Amino acid sequence: MHAVIKTGGKQYRVAEGDVLELEKLDGAPGDAISFDVVLAVGDGADMKVGAPIVDGASV
Repeated sequence: MHAVIKTGGKQYRVAEGDVLELEKLDGAPGDAISFDVVLAVGDGADMKVGAPIVDGASV
């Protein structure tokens, strides 16, 4: 399953277990962070695309 999130004015395609190097976020390296601005989530035919975000989704 993949998701497209938006943070810091940029969009990222992410999957479970991915490690991202992001700018300007509070937290120490290795901390888990949750994102609630999810633009799309799913896989293949089960992909949900938001208008502009997917309601209730969190990554």
